[in-house]
Amino acid sequence: MLLLAMDTATPAVTVALHDGETVVARSDQIDARRHGELLLPAVDRVLAEAGRRLDAVTGVVVGVGPGPYTGLRVGLVMATTFGSALGVPVHGLCTLDGLAYASGLTGPFAVATDARRKEVYWARYEDARTRVTEPAVDRPAEIAERLAGLPVVGAGARLYGEHFPDARDPEHQSAAALAALAAERLRAGGEFLDPLPLYLRRPDAQVPKNYKVVTPR
Repeated sequence: MLLLAMDTATPAVTVALHDGETVVARSDQIDARRHGELLLPAVDRVLAEAGRRLDAVTGVVVGVGPGPYTGLRVGLVMATTFGSALGVPVHGLCTLDGLAYASGLTGPFAVATDARRKEVYWARYEDARTRVTEPAVDRPAEIAERLAGLPVVGAGARLYGEHFPDARDPEHQSAAALAALAAERLRAGGEFLDPLPLYLRRPDAQVPKNYKVVTPR
């Protein structure tokens, strides 16, 4: 087994290579505006560090979000392109699940990432492997009471500390954790998501309401 994992659903441009037992190489960069520019060089760098060829990859793992429209689709397009070119399966995982797994927490907690517009993407977990609610997007003040007393993992917790006082690491997504979670699920015969974007709201960029179509005479 050799899994190539990537996620661009958050400001992290993160790539990792996992041999089924451990992470053999990883790259983590935080840059919310350069997903498309940074992702492919990160894949090349990880393969070179591990001394592996791309054609040795047996599966691709990708975070499907939730996340902002443009950044999220960069990783998904790259993952599905690799899967098609190599003829290997592409395993989708919720981005929040990767953060939860990396936390290593054994009791109830939540994960919250920055959704912009003064909102967070979030979900509740029973432990690091067990999500108990569907991913959602809300204003922090609207969910603070529901998450009162729980640790909250992720950048959303750091950003809105007044609503989530027990903020926990990791702050950013890691493809290494996503790959380790995928390897564990593969060994157990677990299920994966389709490599399709998990959008919880409309894109930030929209056609103006008073847009006029100009046609040639």
